[in-house]
Amino acid sequence: MNRQKVRSSLRRSQCLRCSPHFILSGGQHRNVQPFSDEDASIETMSHCSGYSDPSSFAEDGPEVLDEEGTQEDLEYKLKGFIDLTLDKSAKTRQAALEGIKNALASKMLYEFILERRMTLTDSIERCLKKGKSDEQRAAAALASVLCIQLGPGIESEEVLKTLGPILKKIICDGTASIQARQTCATCFGVCCFIATDDITELYSTLECLENVFTKSYLKEKDTNVICSTPNTVLHISSLLAWTLLLTICPISEVKKKLEMHFHKLPSLLSSDDVNMRIAAGESLALMFELARGMESDFFYEDMESLTQMLRALATDGNKHRAKVDKRKQRSVFRDILRAVEERDFPTETVKFGPERMYIDCWVKKHTYDTFKEVLGSGMQYHLQSNEFLRNVFELGPPVMLDAATLKTMKISRFERHLYNSAAFKARTKARSKCRDKRADVGEFF
Repeated sequence: MNRQKVRSSLRRSQCLRCSPHFILSGGQHRNVQPFSDEDASIETMSHCSGYSDPSSFAEDGPEVLDEEGTQEDLEYKLKGFIDLTLDKSAKTRQAALEGIKNALASKMLYEFILERRMTLTDSIERCLKKGKSDEQRAAAALASVLCIQLGPGIESEEVLKTLGPILKKIICDGTASIQARQTCATCFGVCCFIATDDITELYSTLECLENVFTKSYLKEKDTNVICSTPNTVLHISSLLAWTLLLTICPISEVKKKLEMHFHKLPSLLSSDDVNMRIAAGESLALMFELARGMESDFFYEDMESLTQMLRALATDGNKHRAKVDKRKQRSVFRDILRAVEERDFPTETVKFGPERMYIDCWVKKHTYDTFKEVLGSGMQYHLQSNEFLRNVFELGPPVMLDAATLKTMKISRFERHLYNSAAFKARTKARSKCRDKRADVGEFF
């Protein structure tokens, strides 16, 4: 009899620990405080089925949410994660931020977010101000996805108005973590792209990002290669965010920026960091596209020296560089060289559901790459369902399909396996024709 009483009391205590009210307020057992210690908080989260694993949204994706869980289950989990952003444990707060971000990247939850946007904004603001590197990165990433969910309008403007000054402060803070500053630079550019309706705010954001990436420019006394530093990743993100915002600037401002950077930006092509070289090359190609869109007979004075530099990068055989980096660089710079010399762009096709999108210019490519970096595997889902992204890429209103149609469109696992096997064989044959026999086989994996 005593054993039964002990078991029942244990079951009641476990149920209490798994309730969100107990997690936040401590319930009747306020002295226990399961989240006062980081290890205890993580252990408690792992035992609570309602908030089991925030990262599971990224792994499962929208299909699992649709098939295995209802909308109510998802919203219940999200409410728990929102509450956990107030936790004492930094790791718990970070996990909660990442869980919300993964959920918003995997599924459209506009109505749910609209009702709680102020709560979410306050949580993000608090984590940006008081959190350390990883927590700041998670908060900035969530801010980007939050604005993508809300789209342009008063709500996203309020989010940017609240978070913009904090993001700018972190970006310009030399004592802050480089990784946090890098994520904040991307977030600042994306949120401003979506939400800003004030031209002065747009110009202020451009100036903030310029002040960061221009520190990588070669000085006049320097003639050697630009050596990468720990700040290089920050400069790359700032340059890419700046380039994104340049695409929505008025023509007069675009002309000013082109005059200011056209002759300095090529110096970044001499960087010893492959990602910086690629970012600078793609930004140059986009700037040429904008300039020629404004003036069909646009003339660039240093065209010969620029094309020589681009051609060298497109055929780079430097033995001191990694083969993977050289292969990646040559592929990108062949397209950049064609864009600068021949005004040509290799059209890419992106398939999502029953639809497909053609990327036929550098502006569209850069915009797509930026949002894909933020949304990750959820990009295809948002292209299908997110009205804001569909407007950006001129896809029209979302295509509504019933469950029966969607089911007929799905191929079986066996059919997908056969298709992947055939594609692998075809790719292997194609590569074997142009593959250097002396190359290391391991580099292809």
